[in-house]
Order: sequence, then structure tokens, then C-alpha cells
Amino acid sequence: MAGLYLHIPFCKQACHYCDFHFSTALGRKPQVVAALLREMELRQDYLGGAPLSTIYFGGGTPSLLSEAELLTLFEAIYKRFDVAADAEITLEANPDDLSREKLRELAASPVNRLSIGLQSFHEPHLRLMNRAHSAEESRRSVLAAQDAGFANLSIDLIYGVPAPEPGHGIWQHDLREALALQVPHLSCYALTIEPQTVFGRRLQKGQFRGAPEEFVAREFELLLEASRAAGYEQYEISNFALPGCHSRHNSSYWQGTPYLGLGPSAHSFDGQSRQYTVPSNAQYVQGLLERGELPATREDLSPTDRANEYLMTSLRTSQGCSLAYLRQLGVDLATARAAYLQQLQHDGWADVSADRLRLTDRGKLLADQITLELFLEAPE
Repeated sequence: MAGLYLHIPFCKQACHYCDFHFSTALGRKPQVVAALLREMELRQDYLGGAPLSTIYFGGGTPSLLSEAELLTLFEAIYKRFDVAADAEITLEANPDDLSREKLRELAASPVNRLSIGLQSFHEPHLRLMNRAHSAEESRRSVLAAQDAGFANLSIDLIYGVPAPEPGHGIWQHDLREALALQVPHLSCYALTIEPQTVFGRRLQKGQFRGAPEEFVAREFELLLEASRAAGYEQYEISNFALPGCHSRHNSSYWQGTPYLGLGPSAHSFDGQSRQYTVPSNAQYVQGLLERGELPATREDLSPTDRANEYLMTSLRTSQGCSLAYLRQLGVDLATARAAYLQQLQHDGWADVSADRLRLTDRGKLLADQITLELFLEAPE
């Protein structure tokens, strides 16, 4: 089985924390859709005929696609690929796009899962992040989606947002609001300040300060406590689901399943190599519609590359890292990093057994740092 990802690179306005590729020039949308159709034609054999078990419209803001544009893309997908009858088909949406008419259109399409970017139920935080919707729209969009028949819903939330003072309770309130909506899936991310964002530029000028590490860690702990009490499983550091409601598409990334990424800035993986499409709408459109070629670069992965990628993704999951699988890639981690693994176990950051390495709750707070320490160097 394989996955298909479509990057829809348009937003109404720029969120102050976002460093994904997108544009607010919506006039280019028809050209990008036409280029997506052309790319689909050129790359229909990339997955070797493997059936699609998941399809994911990400962005950007895919809910900005018109009904005609979305159905045109689906028509091409079903023409070019073998789509499994039970495929999980997700579309990311912003609350302000989810009118009852829009939800009726989506419910009539092949989309069977919505991922709604709420980010917060706290009005000042939404304004700080420059979100286009209100706190009331956050609640109303989920209820309207449920009324439209979407049982398979995910919502995004952001924690670690700078606050006036510790113990303010805003994150606890967000969690109570989210859990009261009884959605089966939560994606919760710590606010990261990237250099090429509004927050990043303000930080450089001394006009913005991120939250202290201790504050972010405490909000992560509150997230774990509240989600577990409500019956959610943390199956990946940022993803929580009720039983049977994991995101199949995102899980396939962490499991190394091949996938085809379409659109500007999209990535693809065929099991042996990765391909990166140019993060420019203009270059993407020109390459495909004027020259009939995809502006992209390819990277062939060595066994060390594959081992490091597996470490990076698997350590974020509840299953952890299989040491036996690494040995299949030619890496004996238990020997190569014996002293560091012993230290992780001793300090309570990880559980290490004969065949598996898992991060503890404390270790998940340092997942990126631990992964970098475990990364392997390619043999000379």
C-alpha cells in the first residue's frame, strides 16, 4: 500500500508562526490546480502501481479549494491511481471556511476525514497568531462538521504560547473545550519560533519572547494528563487518538511507507530515495505547464540515511525504535551507542530492552536532542 499527499499552497492570511510554503495570492490557484493535474499525469507510475490506502490534502489551506477544483482533482486521482475501497481521505480545513454549504460539498465528495486547524479557543491567542477565525468559530466549525456527518475528525491545537504569567489556565481551558467536543483525534504542537516567520523576525528585533522551557514542559505534562484521563492514546509525540482512530496517513510516514507528494514544496519517498519539489508556485507552474517537467531534486538514501530517518520518526511514536530493524539496515545501535543508551535508561529518559528503544514521558520532552545524539555517521 502507499499514500498520496497533495500540497495546496494557499492561505487567506499568514499565521505568524508558520514556515510552511504558502501564498496569499489566491489568483494563482487555477494555475496550480492545472499544474497538479499535469504532475499527476507525469508521476502516476512513481508508486509502481501500489494501491493508495491514504490520500491527504494539506497546505496551506485545502479548504480554499472550490467544489469544482476538488472534484477535478479527485477525478484525476481515481483515473491515475488504484484507490483502496477503504482509503482514508483527509482534508485540512480552517474553521472560517467550514460553512454549512462547504461542509455539504465536502460530505458529498470522497473526503471522509477532516483535520480542522483550531489552534486555540482563546481569542487573544488567536489574534496573537494572526488566525483568520474567532474562538466561537473554533467551536462552531467542529459542531457543524459533526452535524454534516463527519465522525472522523481531528483538531489542531498549539500550546506553549507566551502568556502574561504562569498558571493562567489558558491551556487547561483549551484542553477542556477540545475534549468536550468529543473528537476522536487531537494533534497538539508546541509553539516553535522559526527564523523566517513573523514571530522569528520579531524575536530578532526584541519585540517578541518565547515561553520559558519550563512553562512549555508543564503544558506538555498537562496535555498528557488530560488526554489520558479522557481515554486518548498518545501514539506519537504530538498526536492523540481514541482507540481505532489513529491517522493512518501520518502513521504511514513514521512507518516508512512509500508515498507520492504532489504540489510545490511536496516531498515524495519510494523506499530508496526522496524527491523534493521546488517551494515556489511560479516555478512549479512554469515547469509543468510551460516545459512539461517537474522542478524537483532527488536524494538517494544510503543505509545510514535510512537508519537515521527511522530513528528520527520511530522515537516519536509509542512503538519506539526496533533495534532488530536497524540491524537489518546494518546498524547495531545497542553496540554503537551502548554507553549513551545506558545513560538514557539510568536517567529515566528511555526504556531500553533487547529489541526496542522507547522514550519515556520525560524523554519525549527531549526527543529531538536525544535523536541527534543517536544519529550515525556514514562510513568513509
